[in-house]
Amino acid sequence: MATYVNNLRLKEIATGDESGTWGTSTNTNLELIGEALGIGTEAITTNADTHATTVADGSSDAGRAFYLKYTGTLDSACTITIGPNTMKRVQIIENATSGSQNIIISQGSGANVTIGNGEVAVVQLDGAGSGAAVLDVFTDLAVTDTLSINGTTLTIGDATAEDTKIVFDGNAQDFYIGLDDSADDLVIGLGSAVGTTPAISVDENQFVTMPKKVTASTSANISQVAITSSSNATAWDARAAANAYYVTSENTTISAPSNAVEGAIISIEIAQGGTARTVAWNTVFEFAASTAPTVTATASKTDIFSFRYNGAVWQEIGRVQNLAQT
Repeated sequence: MATYVNNLRLKEIATGDESGTWGTSTNTNLELIGEALGIGTEAITTNADTHATTVADGSSDAGRAFYLKYTGTLDSACTITIGPNTMKRVQIIENATSGSQNIIISQGSGANVTIGNGEVAVVQLDGAGSGAAVLDVFTDLAVTDTLSINGTTLTIGDATAEDTKIVFDGNAQDFYIGLDDSADDLVIGLGSAVGTTPAISVDENQFVTMPKKVTASTSANISQVAITSSSNATAWDARAAANAYYVTSENTTISAPSNAVEGAIISIEIAQGGTARTVAWNTVFEFAASTAPTVTATASKTDIFSFRYNGAVWQEIGRVQNLAQT
């Protein structure tokens, strides 16, 4: 009696069977081997949450193909169980469904592999029976030479709460570029563990932190940012407008800068318009002899003041007054 207990579900003819028809069965097996080396397409019932692909014994079946494409329209993730659960093989599976849903490839109660919409995965069916697992073949893939990616996007991570990184494995030192997921920071650092000895950190507000010395071969350029006054008060964000420019429009008081960080250095150019205005200072600004300066009260003249924050007050570290504007 013929059996089909092999990984391609081909007919295995029992000794002495099929006298005179052995050639027909053999030719069918050869055709099915060709099918197994090819491409198959299988449609999932519309909006199904589960789907079964059971490779037929000794007859043509799309599920036998080495490259298996699933189509159909889904409104939720669909779990696809490939059987029989004793079949051991590798397959390339494409999620070509409509509806922007995942497909989940399973074989038994063991592990499974999720394939995103429009994505392709290479999977291993371990054929362990009721507890069979599906594994991602490319997990922990090692490439010993050049790897080229011809597409436009390389995605690292699967949107779960975990750090992701690229590690540069050097002879004496390792470096990494990674996402510190808990802090939502992009980090470049020394070593291989994200968050260890960071050199540059960029947070979700695109603020950059560099904890070590920075050496520049050209002069620094801190963009000038205009600030304005309202109701006789001039708000100043020390982070967003470290190099501030203010054209007087009313008598005003320079307010305590927001986002103050110990050690920060900021400056402000106060430019009088066609009508000179008075400018006073919040008490958080500390001047020599604790005496606030008198801002030049002449139309079309400019004063420039610089400050350093010591964690409590903004200490004046520079002052130039009565400058022409042109």
